[in-house]
Amino acid sequence: HNGMDVDSKMAIRVTGIDVIMGGHTHDAVPDPTVVKNANGQTLVTNAGSNAKYLGVLDFDVRNGKVQDYKYHLLPVFSDFIEPDKEMQEYIDKLYSQEITFEGKTFNVGERTSDVLATNDALLYRRGNFTGTWDQLICEALIDVNDAQISFSPGVRWGTSLIPGEPITYDDMMTEVALTYPNVTVNEFTGEQIKGILEDVCDNIFNTDPYYQQGGDM
Repeated sequence: HNGMDVDSKMAIRVTGIDVIMGGHTHDAVPDPTVVKNANGQTLVTNAGSNAKYLGVLDFDVRNGKVQDYKYHLLPVFSDFIEPDKEMQEYIDKLYSQEITFEGKTFNVGERTSDVLATNDALLYRRGNFTGTWDQLICEALIDVNDAQISFSPGVRWGTSLIPGEPITYDDMMTEVALTYPNVTVNEFTGEQIKGILEDVCDNIFNTDPYYQQGGDM
């Protein structure tokens, strides 16, 4: 759970590793970074997020050593792949069940297919800053909670919607059903807000990769 920067520093310090195929920073790296170290070199790469790519790496190994390699990102077009039968049955079972939440009972499949709005702009979540999904979430938090400002993690992953597409409940849950989904309303001073933002920035952009903890701005 490191990412390109941390993996690259580790490759300098830890020798004897041929390749590190990481993923935490969600970078779609078309070519491996060659990191030199005391005993040779280590290849470091990431293959994006959300199963958009498979990182395919072939080694030419002779006499017990890697002589050459070939690497490429293989795009995954899920609509053209036949689903795994067992997994698809499991997913269908989940979507067909009845759930009671906050005193209301509903069918999962019916609820998640509800159309909440029609998208009038490209919705994406690709960077630490200024993702349009992030902006929509933050504006919704302000509107619903009557707040002056809002914070939501810029998680750098998620699905995109093109203009004119319906925004379903399932689309919304894809973006906000995190492991830390709680919404709270708090009073902060300007000094506290500045401290929070600086602390988060330090976790992401610290010049020492080993101090980069987390990636959500």
